[in-house]
Amino acid sequence: MSMAKRIYVLNGHPAEASLSRHLAETYWTEAAGAGHDVRIAHVNNMHFDMDRGAAGYSGAKALEPVLEEALSNLEWCEHFVLTSPMWWGGLPAKLKGLIDRSLLPGRTFSFDEKTSMGLPKPLLSGRTARVILTADTPGFFLRLAYGNAIKRQLRGQILGFVGFKPIAFSYLAPASHPKDGKVEQWTKTVRGVATKGV
Repeated sequence: MSMAKRIYVLNGHPAEASLSRHLAETYWTEAAGAGHDVRIAHVNNMHFDMDRGAAGYSGAKALEPVLEEALSNLEWCEHFVLTSPMWWGGLPAKLKGLIDRSLLPGRTFSFDEKTSMGLPKPLLSGRTARVILTADTPGFFLRLAYGNAIKRQLRGQILGFVGFKPIAFSYLAPASHPKDGKVEQWTKTVRGVATKGV
């Protein structure tokens, strides 16, 4: 086994029961069994105001305890695993609200320091990530028709912006009505990456 890691698993599906939850808990169980230090959270259990409010960061709302815990877990982890469905080409509203509220300057990026490209300096560098996306859009269509937009957003404008690199993707489709044996196959795949902590 590779060296043990601190891993934070976040299930971004807003429902109590979902394929995303199943895959998150599969990763958590397998990674912990392999000796990794793993924390898991489910967006559906979190109660917070999803609306960040006005543009800019001055006068930002105080973080609810569940958002402070999520942010602390991102700072604590060495590897972040996000499971989520793709809805209307993007992330569920509650997960997006968590991102809007939690990824704050001074904690996840810095306006005071700049990268060589002139962008705010990421403050969560040195961490890796895996995104496990479920969707109904076939992978080839996501790539050819939509330019992998959700992957580009997560890699470049969200997780990569605050320092996560590299970011691996597991894209699982079609997920609403999977063919026989597909969920078992996806579960096996998640077990494999979880054991390695990647």
